[in-house]
Amino acid sequence: MSPANTVIPAPADLIAPALLAWYDRHARALPWRVSPLARADGASNDPYRVWLSEIMLQQTTVQTVKPYFEAFIERWPGVIDLAAADTEDVMKAWAGLGYYSRARNLKKCAEMVAVEHGGHFPASEDGLRALPGIGPYTAAAIAAIAFDHPAAVVDGNIERVFSRLYQIETPLPAAKVEIRELVGRATPLKRPGDFAQGLMDLGATICTPQRPACVLCPLTAYCGARHAGRQQEFPVKAPKKPKPMRRGAAFVAERADGAVLLVKRPDKGLLGGMSGIPTSDWTVRADGATGKGAAPFAAGWRDKGVISHVFTHFELRLEVFHAVVSDEPDHAGWWSARESLSGEALPTVMKKALSAALPDLFQKGVR
Repeated sequence: MSPANTVIPAPADLIAPALLAWYDRHARALPWRVSPLARADGASNDPYRVWLSEIMLQQTTVQTVKPYFEAFIERWPGVIDLAAADTEDVMKAWAGLGYYSRARNLKKCAEMVAVEHGGHFPASEDGLRALPGIGPYTAAAIAAIAFDHPAAVVDGNIERVFSRLYQIETPLPAAKVEIRELVGRATPLKRPGDFAQGLMDLGATICTPQRPACVLCPLTAYCGARHAGRQQEFPVKAPKKPKPMRRGAAFVAERADGAVLLVKRPDKGLLGGMSGIPTSDWTVRADGATGKGAAPFAAGWRDKGVISHVFTHFELRLEVFHAVVSDEPDHAGWWSARESLSGEALPTVMKKALSAALPDLFQKGVR
């Protein structure tokens, strides 16, 4: 029977050969990845680079991650270097990537690998999952890509590919268990890491959320959704709940010389350990105080409008106020010169608030 007439769903053992042949020709060149050609010559993926990239890529795009990854590698080329780094320097280097608990766990994980594992990452999924910040997906990805263990790696791209291949009608996230089982069956004993990366590339470049390029797909002959003309219907997703809105106030205090008052946020909680400007006590679950009355100290506060920032589970709207102070207030924190602000560990929401008060502060804008 020719591939064009293959009965759907495809036998699992047909998926890997077709995908790997395509990956060998079309693999994306990424700074954390060893190319298929180099792999064929005996090169292997560096577990440190694989781990660092996978942590950075959580909830973040490849294009956003690339410059951060390259800067980290230049500054801390190995896990021992990162383990010895100052935590504040790591947080500053991470600023703008979001999901800041990842940065805190990154440092903790590097320290554990350095101290408890002699600078070598565990090769097993169980060993990897025992490290801070490494969950089931990340452990599987590192085990497969860095150590060639036949682990079932399932990210968003791979969910989309397999939900279309097998026309999985169960909505996500409930379908994750079924998809993982199917990926596990298809994962080859030889080149499981390249198989995982090939699926990621396929989802990112061919089997895209909108207008997938099915005629270019190496798995098109085996794809149930393609044969049924239902590509756009998969993956099926449960209806999203509307994100709650939280409100609060932010206060940009500026000295006559242009320096801005910054504070360090508590280590625990959202944006934990990052730098910021004083704000009212908003949280994921509760609004903070609003208006000038929420200011941390008396000053000539002027209204600078409202900024909005969307987090994973809620949207935050902050009223922004600005004041130039002649006498330094008795308030915890430090004064950062304008030219130094770009090097502070400022999350994007804080940059937005600063830009609302001082429009020329970040000439290139903020994401």
